[in-house]
Amino acid sequence: MFGIIRPCRHQLGGELGAAWQAHLCGMCLALRDDHGQAARLATNYDGLIISVLTEAQAPGAPERKTAGRCALRGMRKAEVAVGDCARLAATVSLVLAAAKIRDHADDGDGAFGRPGVRGAATALAARWTAASARTGGELGFEVGVLTDAIGRQTAIEAAAGPGTPVLTVTEPTEIATAAAFAHTAVLARKPANQAPLAEAGRLFGRIAHLVDAVEDLAADQASGTWNPLLVTGIGVAEARRLCDDALLGIKLALNEAEFTDARLAHALLVHELARSVHRVFSRATGDARVAAEPAGDAAAVPDGTAVAGTRAPMSTSAGGAPPGCGLPVAGLPVAGLPVAGLAALSGVLRYYRRRSCCQDCCCQCEECCCCELECCCCSEECGDCCCSNCGN
Repeated sequence: MFGIIRPCRHQLGGELGAAWQAHLCGMCLALRDDHGQAARLATNYDGLIISVLTEAQAPGAPERKTAGRCALRGMRKAEVAVGDCARLAATVSLVLAAAKIRDHADDGDGAFGRPGVRGAATALAARWTAASARTGGELGFEVGVLTDAIGRQTAIEAAAGPGTPVLTVTEPTEIATAAAFAHTAVLARKPANQAPLAEAGRLFGRIAHLVDAVEDLAADQASGTWNPLLVTGIGVAEARRLCDDALLGIKLALNEAEFTDARLAHALLVHELARSVHRVFSRATGDARVAAEPAGDAAAVPDGTAVAGTRAPMSTSAGGAPPGCGLPVAGLPVAGLPVAGLAALSGVLRYYRRRSCCQDCCCQCEECCCCELECCCCSEECGDCCCSNCGN
């Protein structure tokens, strides 16, 4: 399970949270139905945005069906998205997963780059690419646009060096995501939306590429692995500036498009994407306060500054918040912050709220300070957002 947009249950709310899960489960089942059980491994958080955008533009009520019990939903049934929106999301996800596997196999890193596994991984990537091309053809989507753009990435990276504009390196990703976003307008029969959604997709691809580079920066520097920030010589502050500009561009592009129901698309591509950017860059700089700052103030963080953080002292705020609520305070060491990575099977496809520790949390931090951090109420690692503006 990969992707940069991992929404917070308490930010989305009940209705949008259920819709988000419907799209995620719908994409997973579409992968199974079109490409077999193994293809469900390509399910990812960002791919469902394609499904969300398609449905957001389509007239009429959302198309749903009742899916059977699934271990990843706690053995519960669920209403899931079906139709072309889920199939397009599955197709795009399969292409990108195949490219990711092939990239690891070619670079000889990760699980897919190990001797004895590399050949099988390359074969799997080839099968998934061919399968996605067949399904894409049924949906009128030319998968070759994605594969050609991704195929150019290796040559661009090989030619890059100090002084190369980092946007030259992100261009293939931008082209691929622009094509996927634009085709949602084709499926929804909203041709006027193709241009603004292509722009939103291009900028989303830029953010995804840069965020991935920032997340891997320390590990890549230690291992000598190729990283666009290290190779081109741009700093974290410049990468943040580019992401902030792209966030604004996505918001403006979405405002130009016509939607039947834009709520979930807006929540994911404007609010949750911004939180993901803030969260990643706060870790990169070592200052968790960045996560609560508006995007426009992010460039003020010094490039390369390593400021540690820890939980705020236990105190009651002026608004009557219970002890323990608050973001880390700069200048003190942080210890044992859990990393997001692959989600646990018990909760990967469902939101959950641990009433034992999270029900009374009421931070006024305007940011999800519990997600992937230590729970601020009970000092347990609950892994769920439990404190953003609940107003208690």
